[in-house]
This record gives sequence, C-alpha cells and structure tokens, in this order.
Amino acid sequence: MSSHHIVRDDQEPALIIANGEACSSELLGQLLEWSPLVIVLDSAIERVLELGIKVDVLLGDFDRGFDINHYKEKQYPIEIVYAPNQDKTDLEKAFDYLIEKGHKAANVIWATGRRADHTITNLTNIVAYRNLLKVVILDDHSKVYLLQNNFEKWYTANTILSLIPIGKVTGITTKNLFYSLNNEDLTIGYRTGSSNHVTEDGIVSITHKEGDLLLMECWD
Repeated sequence: MSSHHIVRDDQEPALIIANGEACSSELLGQLLEWSPLVIVLDSAIERVLELGIKVDVLLGDFDRGFDINHYKEKQYPIEIVYAPNQDKTDLEKAFDYLIEKGHKAANVIWATGRRADHTITNLTNIVAYRNLLKVVILDDHSKVYLLQNNFEKWYTANTILSLIPIGKVTGITTKNLFYSLNNEDLTIGYRTGSSNHVTEDGIVSITHKEGDLLLMECWD
C-alpha cells in the first residue's frame, strides 16, 4: 500500500484509521487517494505501518509504552498528538483535533468489528458532532452516517438501507422504501428500521422531526 494522494484539498474528508476490523485494500486505497490528512489512533499504528501507509498524525494517550521518537523517525514528517483525556475515546479526540484544525468532514475506517463495545460506541458517538463535523464510518459491508432532518439521495432498486435510531426518533416519513414509514417513531431496542430496501431506481426521501437517526447503506 502506497502513500496517500499528494494533492491536498481541505474540502475533501480527512481519513481516520481506528483499531477495529481491517477493511479491504480496495476500500482503503480509494479513501487514501483523496484524503488530505491521515490520522491514525495509537493502538493501530503498527498495523498501519505494516501496510506502508504514510501517516500525517498519530494521536492517542500513548498508555502502552510508546517510543515516540521511533515513529518520528519512521514516518517523518509526522505530527504526534498526545490526547490523555480519559473522558473521551481516541476516536472522539481525533474528531476534536479535526474540528480545531478547521476540517469539515471525516471518513473513518477500522472502527467496526472486533470488540462489540468499541463498535457500538464508535457508531453512536458521532451524534455529538452533528453540527461540527460530517462523519462517515465505512467498512466492507456498510457506510454509516447521521441524517439531517430532510434527506434525499438517488439509489438503485433493492439497495439495502437500515434506519437506526439513537434513542428515540419521532415523525419519520420515507418515500421509495419497501417498508415505508408515515410520520412514525423508531426507538432503539424497541423498533428500528433494519434491512429495508429501495423499491425502484430513483430518489429516496427520509424526513424526521426530532432525534438522531443513522442511515446504514449496506451490501453483502
């Protein structure tokens, strides 16, 4: 795996590499090509270096006996960000770093799979950044992001879409989904919109009144 794209445009999403299940080299390569900045969480750095990826920022609490100088020499130039706050996950700290630097969007990989607690936390914590950073979490089976109150996008027929509420989401109305909703509520643990699919080629519309609603674009 080579370095990421040499052309840097801060309008493109930064790439954060966490420490969950690795994605395919194809997906990784696509994201690296256009990422203006690559941030790696400290727990994943050795796995990333084995792939020959050029890292811009190494971030974490470095609580596992890290030799910082080793990575400075191996990845020069690299920014080392010490983030010891134990009230936030390392992924949240990476979001905070991007916001501070003026970035508007981030793609996140290796954030699902392996430990279930990490997966659930990573998927749900993005709601706190609703108005600060556009976050998309990707793996080889899904693309997950938070919906605004009014959402429209073109899809091909039979595309699998899941609507996952974080807490309770009210007043959901959908168009062009096989299992339609008409001003209805979803509540995590009681009723969700998992494994729905697009009825026909065209625009899918999803609106909701209140709450935090995740959309998962899924493929097998």
